[in-house]
Amino acid sequence: QVHLVESGGGLVQAGGSLRLSCAASGDTFSRYAMGWFRQRPGKEREFVAAINYRGGSSNYADSVRGRFTISRDNAENTAYLRMNSLKPDDTAVYYCAAYRSMSALIVVSTTRPFEYWGQGTQVTVSS
Repeated sequence: QVHLVESGGGLVQAGGSLRLSCAASGDTFSRYAMGWFRQRPGKEREFVAAINYRGGSSNYADSVRGRFTISRDNAENTAYLRMNSLKPDDTAVYYCAAYRSMSALIVVSTTRPFEYWGQGTQVTVSS
């Protein structure tokens, strides 16, 4: 199994940027696909982005495509979410998640395959 810890959240003005990090420990990080999800106040947890085990394939929610970028550094056992052009509607607790997969293509956009979750990091975007 893998243990995940997010960091990098905070308060930012609309139009600003943040980079979230997800540090993994335990099992071999490069065997896992990684994802980012968020939960906005009063709403269900929703998919943001996912990346395959090598970083060669990624998938995004329509609401963040073109503004957010998911990446990973397998040598550092870390996944990232770069968030640009932030909007107040991006305010949420952001979670990273992992599931064991060595598929070359990632198309996942739900929580279902993800087995391991971090504790979340708060992102607040002020208007």
